[in-house]
Amino acid sequence: MGTYNLPRNVKGEGRILFIFTGKSFLYAMVGGGIGFLFYSILSALDLTTIGIAIIAILAGIGFLIGTCKVPNISKIEFTQKTGGENIDDIIKRAILFKTRGKKIYLYKEEEKDDQ
Repeated sequence: MGTYNLPRNVKGEGRILFIFTGKSFLYAMVGGGIGFLFYSILSALDLTTIGIAIIAILAGIGFLIGTCKVPNISKIEFTQKTGGENIDDIIKRAILFKTRGKKIYLYKEEEKDDQ
């Protein structure tokens, strides 16, 4: 008797709490940690509800940075160049661009004329 592979749905197995991937969970925790700094300052001023809202907003922004990709919109030049790439990769490249003295290397192929 032969062995057969049974198909199964493995899409959600690499996720934490069903919606978080490892990367998006990490970014959400970093955003929440930054929000916690604001919360601690605002709680000293008796503005705890605003502090909690800031934690939620910054954690949501962190989640979006870790999860979403840049859409490919043909009318906007920036999205033509970066469409389909992760937002965190673009942010990392922008930081490296700023820290390396604003140098970027492009490889350009010359077109050959067939005359």
